[in-house]
This record gives sequence, C-alpha cells and structure tokens, in this order.
Amino acid sequence: MRYQLELFFTALGFFTRLPVPAWVPWSPERLNHAARFFPLVGWVVGAIGAASYVAFVQLLPPMLAVLLSMAVTIRATGAFHEDGWADACDGLGGGWDRLQVLTIMKDSRIGSYGTVGLVLMLFAKAAALVELAARGDMHVALALIAAHPLSRLASTSLIHTLQYVRDDDSAKSKPLARRLSVIELAVAAVFGLAPLALLAAAEALAALIAVVATTLWAARVFVRRLGGYTGDCLGAAQQGSELACYLGILAAWNFI
Repeated sequence: MRYQLELFFTALGFFTRLPVPAWVPWSPERLNHAARFFPLVGWVVGAIGAASYVAFVQLLPPMLAVLLSMAVTIRATGAFHEDGWADACDGLGGGWDRLQVLTIMKDSRIGSYGTVGLVLMLFAKAAALVELAARGDMHVALALIAAHPLSRLASTSLIHTLQYVRDDDSAKSKPLARRLSVIELAVAAVFGLAPLALLAAAEALAALIAVVATTLWAARVFVRRLGGYTGDCLGAAQQGSELACYLGILAAWNFI
C-alpha cells in the first residue's frame, strides 16, 4: 500500500507543482510504474479547478470565474500539458518531415502555430465552460472533475498503444516510454472513467464518445507524422481530450 501511495505522489509531483512528501523517493522506474495513477492526478487537478470556480463565482460573473479557475489549474500544473499542446502545434504545423517535426517540438521557443493553437485552445475551453455555466454552476464543477481524469486517461492510453519515438536521454517523458500491464491499464481506466458517474447518462456517453474519437484521431496523426508519440504529443492529447469532453457534454444537451 505504501508503494502505491509513493507511485501516486510520484505522478503528482511530475505532473503538477503541488508539494509532495519529502519521504517519497523518485526514480525513472517509479515514474514509469506511476502511469496507472495519471488519471488520479486528474482528480486532484479537476477538484482544484472545480473548487476554485465555485469560490470565484460567489463573487464574480461566471466568465471571470471560469477564467480565474483556469488560471488556478494552470498554475497548479505549471502549464505542463498546455506547453505540450503548443509544441505539438508548432512541430506538426511547421515541420515537413519526421526529423523536422521532432526538432521543432524540442525547441523551447514558441512559434506562430503554437501561439495560435494555444490561444484558440484556451479560448475554446473557456467558451465551453461559460456555456456550461449557463445551465448552472454545478455543471461547470462536475465537468471539470470529469474532464481532467478522462483526458489524462486518453494520454495514458497512448503510452500503452504507441511507440515512444525520441531516443535522446534529455527527453522529460522518456521514463514513461513503457507499455502498461493489463492491471496497470485497468487501474488507470477505473480512475479515468469513474468521475463520469457524476454526469447525466447522456452527458457521460457523449463525453466518452468525443474523447475516444479525439484520442483515435490524435493517435492516427502521431503515427502518420512521427511513427509514435513524444511527451509533447501526450500533452496535446490531454488538452484536446479535455476540450472534447466539454464539447461532448454540451452536445448531449441537444438530446436531453
């Protein structure tokens, strides 16, 4: 049990800026095995976002509450996945071949594709959450709690199904480049799917369909352009899947 707790804190420390106990050891091998808890990290991030929104909306209009809650979650994660999304936009948008795409994605500077992609992603998520707020504040809170774990499950599924394509030791996500065991994948699936129970049946189904479709499309693009995934690809998949979850919930309202 202690080992499992250590793995969770390893995942939490890697994917967020939140403090973890000093007694938790770190190693690439532990991070490798911590993949089962990536969706559980989404529980923490989603809860932070939901609590922030509920607190802010008591004093401010929903749009400002949404933006501030997004800022809180970005601060909590260190913009980890947003950075991956921007790098993936730059590489896939500006690169002509596999090597050029990987080189661009490795560059710490952000280009025009990354800037436009990041701005549009943040605006789209904010707009979707504001639309959810029009139906009630709890819709926003529940959507955040469901979307963050589910989107991290989407990224985790790519670790399990695709090949890692970087071979340089400086790659931050190289320790994750191992397929999950059946048990590890099952644990990740439970943590990623369980929060969907908080949504109405139609909302949960639509969100799941949207996330699966987005993940499959992302996997197809990554394999076609790169032959597999990188850490930036995982961040991009998380961001795209998070947005897809919100859009799925909104789409479901047309049938409720």
